Amino acid sequence: MAVITIDGKRMEVPDGRNVLDCALDAGIYIPHLCHHPDLKPLGSCRMCLVEVDGGETPVTSCNLKAKDGMNIRTDSEEIARLRMLSLELILTGHPEDCSTCPKYGSCELQTLIQYIGPKTGRLKMRIKGFRTEEENPLLVHDMNRCVLCGRCVRACQELRGVHVLDYRQKGLETYVGTVHEKLLADADCRFCGACAEVCPTGAIRDKWKEGQDHRSKQDRIVPCRYGCPAHIDIPRYVRLAGEARYDEAAAVVREKAPFPEILGHICSHACELECKRGEINKSVSIRNIKRYAAEHDTGSCWRGKGKQLKDSGKKVCIVGAGPAGLTAAYYLRKQGHEVTVKESLPQVGGMMSYGIPSYRLPRDVITKETALITEAGVRIETSVKVENPSLLLKEYDAVLMAVGSHRGIRLTMEGDHLPGVVLNTDFLRQVNLGEPVDIGSRVVVLGGGNVAFDCARTAKRLGAERVLLACLEARESMTADEEEILQAEEEGIGIYPAHTFERITGTEKVTGVDFMKVKSFTFDDQRKAVIEKQEGTELHLETDTVIFAVGQRPDLDETSGLLLGRGNCIQVKEHSLKTSCDGIFAAGDAVYGTKSVIAAIASGREAASEIDRYLGGDGDISEKLAPDESVSSHIGSCPGFAYRERQEPQLLPAEQRVDNFNIADLGIGECVSWETGRCLQCDLRLNIAQPRLWGDYSGQEGTDV
Repeated sequence: MAVITIDGKRMEVPDGRNVLDCALDAGIYIPHLCHHPDLKPLGSCRMCLVEVDGGETPVTSCNLKAKDGMNIRTDSEEIARLRMLSLELILTGHPEDCSTCPKYGSCELQTLIQYIGPKTGRLKMRIKGFRTEEENPLLVHDMNRCVLCGRCVRACQELRGVHVLDYRQKGLETYVGTVHEKLLADADCRFCGACAEVCPTGAIRDKWKEGQDHRSKQDRIVPCRYGCPAHIDIPRYVRLAGEARYDEAAAVVREKAPFPEILGHICSHACELECKRGEINKSVSIRNIKRYAAEHDTGSCWRGKGKQLKDSGKKVCIVGAGPAGLTAAYYLRKQGHEVTVKESLPQVGGMMSYGIPSYRLPRDVITKETALITEAGVRIETSVKVENPSLLLKEYDAVLMAVGSHRGIRLTMEGDHLPGVVLNTDFLRQVNLGEPVDIGSRVVVLGGGNVAFDCARTAKRLGAERVLLACLEARESMTADEEEILQAEEEGIGIYPAHTFERITGTEKVTGVDFMKVKSFTFDDQRKAVIEKQEGTELHLETDTVIFAVGQRPDLDETSGLLLGRGNCIQVKEHSLKTSCDGIFAAGDAVYGTKSVIAAIASGREAASEIDRYLGGDGDISEKLAPDESVSSHIGSCPGFAYRERQEPQLLPAEQRVDNFNIADLGIGECVSWETGRCLQCDLRLNIAQPRLWGDYSGQEGTDV
């Protein structure tokens, strides 16, 4: 250690550390532009000049190593003169109007001008004349705003080891770019964003997606984690899976969701819609990476090692053993509460067991993962229907209604109650219970969501010779996942998008459905459908069975004693999951309508936290399962990185899957290492130190020894 004095303040610092960082850490601001704590000192901006006793001229403090006994001054007339000269040299080639720059208000050069003072106008301005490069995905390069601080070059070469950016020459102007002015993809950029993070001006900046302005910077940088309803740390488990550390990867998922393998099969993967890799070619196959990690997890990181608080003496009853209810039960038990789950059906899982077909989600996976709930100490009672939840408050301190949405919707139209007309939920429940279902040889499914395709594909597997699906939405607006639509088409299911349901024909039973083509389809302010039909486009489809698959709602009525709202959902208070009855909470599809398993898990977590606070706890249900890791900032070069194609899962051929309920999607298998290698590792950017600006030091004083 060395004792040095800066501006009359003595301090003890590591011997050999640069004086600039020593001063900044001690609360003494020295202006700087090219310096960054994560990068090697350069000293090119000459803003951080200081004087040292015994020295003849001012020196750059970022290159000055601390030695015992040094006496340093950060300001003098000569230092001020040289700083002003350096600033003016920088500004001669910088656009005068900063108000049009997207980085206006967060530019380090602006803060320097405020600190040092406005330029004097002694030097002649010049126009660089570079064309703003906006053809690259994710990043904008505007070299007219570049001050040649070299931060981006050092970040690309030293910090990340990618070596894409370097100094280039165009006439008399020096700029930062790629070899032969290639686009970043062709120069093998890893699109890590480090260059934009360290750029002090608007020369290299992010090309944010439209509609992301309301998000925090962290959520914009790592949008996959933001897009996940449970906010699972996706980049971390993808990186661990890429290192074949599957136990650790699965543990990361389990820190937020107790059913990683279930999610690996059927998660709606909203994260993939947010994945920035999708702006380069295709998003990372995040769900399949999760599935592979979960399938290869031995449980060494989490089994028997999770959080378990001492018994609180409080009792909670959860009505419904679907993903929301089981998740809430799991975390409430970990908070020390005694938890009982009451389920009206004979098996747990909710729509995971009774709505999602087994060819998408094997039943042994559900059994394996839901068993962990009882292993955690939760009591589950099946085939128990709760009519009036308020009566449970006589025995329990809190009740959670997580009853899902098990009642199908029957559209009102001619023939809607004919024999042969069935509801989606009833149909799928019968099949999943193994009950006989007579659907005949011709089936028409009305609806365009994932559940509609589950019904259609299930009907095909039951032996229907002809299965057709029709919906109001146009093909590009159908709410089902694209993979569901494509797989259904492969299996021979006919799809009729943009068709109205005019009437169901027949007298004693269904004989067919009449349709018309839709010219336009919108919703008004009250969310009522506004449909314009195309005249002369009548269509009749003969059928033996019609399946309504236009949505579902909670199976509740006024006898529940709870205030119900739109779609028969339980009304909860604003910014809360409390119902109209004190002590009773609600979560999952019963609150917001049909969404997804991961959304239900997120809602179950929220409910567990709120109920824990209601019972006197702190509401902190977080737990740490995966071990700490030291992540290198060095990602290295990867030839052809931008053009790496997404690995799609292996599907059984249509002819091998349409006559049975065996798993059809075999996952990506050993290709997982390739797929994890496509990740941009956006989260590494969050580890880059933030700039230390003049405003951060206003009013601070240095620390004496």
